[in-house]
Amino acid sequence: MAAMMQPQIILLKEGTDTSQGKAQLVSNINACTAVADVVRSTLGPRGMDKLIHDDKGTVTISNDGATIMKLLDIVHPAAKILVDIAKSQDSEVGDGTTTVVLLAAEFLREAKPFIEDGVHPQNLIRSFRNASYKAIQKVKELAKSIEGQSLEEKKRLLSKCAATTLSSKLIGGEKEFFASMVVDAVGAIGDGDRLNMIGIKKVPGGTMRDSFLVNGVAFKKTFSYAGFEQQPKKFLNPKILLLNIELELKSEKENAEIRLSDPSQYQSIVDAEWNIIYDKLDKCVQSGAKVVLSRLAIGDLATQYFADRDIFCAGRVAEEDLLRVAAATGGTVQTSVNNVVDEVLGTCEHFEERQVGNERFNIFSGCPSGRTATIVLRGGADQFIEEAERSLHDAIMIVRRATKNSTVVAGGGAIDMEISKYLRQESRAIAGKSQFFINSYAKALEVIPRQLCDNAGFDATDVLNKLRQKHALPTGEGAPYGVDINTGGIADSFANFVWEPAVVKINAINAATEAACLILSVDETVKNPKRSGIRERRAR
Repeated sequence: MAAMMQPQIILLKEGTDTSQGKAQLVSNINACTAVADVVRSTLGPRGMDKLIHDDKGTVTISNDGATIMKLLDIVHPAAKILVDIAKSQDSEVGDGTTTVVLLAAEFLREAKPFIEDGVHPQNLIRSFRNASYKAIQKVKELAKSIEGQSLEEKKRLLSKCAATTLSSKLIGGEKEFFASMVVDAVGAIGDGDRLNMIGIKKVPGGTMRDSFLVNGVAFKKTFSYAGFEQQPKKFLNPKILLLNIELELKSEKENAEIRLSDPSQYQSIVDAEWNIIYDKLDKCVQSGAKVVLSRLAIGDLATQYFADRDIFCAGRVAEEDLLRVAAATGGTVQTSVNNVVDEVLGTCEHFEERQVGNERFNIFSGCPSGRTATIVLRGGADQFIEEAERSLHDAIMIVRRATKNSTVVAGGGAIDMEISKYLRQESRAIAGKSQFFINSYAKALEVIPRQLCDNAGFDATDVLNKLRQKHALPTGEGAPYGVDINTGGIADSFANFVWEPAVVKINAINAATEAACLILSVDETVKNPKRSGIRERRAR
């Protein structure tokens, strides 16, 4: 009776929503699989695209997993973890974003029946982490190195990696054309990690084949004043002066107050203003530069002044373009025109202003430092060019990673099937329930080849049975066999040049396992009520 009289303990604010136990864990798993179902159909060369338009009316057409996950306004707290792993895969490796989301969801889907049967989540987490460690070791074993090859051979191998990435994109029809362009662009920036040294400029109109690579810098013609058309538009071996100052006639009436006792003194002030700008322009001309670029405005007076002296100028150049010109030409951005010496001037073999579609581009090529490149993209619709830019970003990242970590594995679901077979064999040597859990992890890895078949319209069961039979051969010759998208059968992915860097698969398995374990480890969800009272008080 005394126990019944104890007062109720209130820990959480009224209106707090709490859910715990098996039901909420299953609910979190269902939410994650629902998110994966959205991007499931975008996987592989025959994947479909998603059209997403937001409340501002912006339309995005994409089949890039990370882009779709970012644009989906997901509110479920557990499902947001999948968005985070897609973003991390995109920033770390550049490709495999759909793969990582599918794997995480499939691990959870396989864990769901065990959770419903009363298995403790920590048992599953332990087994999944163990399986992931074994899987990554196997990927490293199966990976083939592209080190020690000749430069031409290495370029060819990297082109194949880029083509594999681009095959699943909107520009997959021209994958060879863009793959060689990407390899050349990455080769141009050398060993540096600064991918912002590869510029991508978009010009609507023309066809994809009209796109071209500039071994140097290209940027759109900036706003220009009268006198611009009189300037020369082509130079050989010009000196280039880079500035971060305004070359405009500045009236001091807004900035200073001047008291005059004699009206004739006013003329001397006006003359001083003109002398300041002419002094700056004279110093630019005396430096010997034939091309003058500034991040700030170059006014009409300066434009005409330079035109009369056969000097090309452009003001309001975007900062990233100016920095890329500096890196390519060996120049240094100046904040003053005093004491401009030859060491701070850049140079290039060839400068010209060229018409590209409806736009005019300033193109610097044959740069001595050569640590930058620009891809000028052409295409019909704006949305198409935007998606082409995202696709090229993925390919650039992949080539960069393959250059740094020079090991590749077979694509087309081959590596997934081989790891799945390996884990099934390993699980038989393990006593206890862990055998079931590792077996289910192995089964989850088959989602990649299965989805590739489904998206291409093939019979997934039939193709997977053929793959299992091929991979089960004791000689190990079936290891590189994956889905053949063209015939609907199976083929040697290495022989068909369907490759991907090993780091993509390692990162995907790692991130997907961590996400699945994180969601399985949550045993209670607490949702705090909206603090409307505080907002009302602030409004008052």
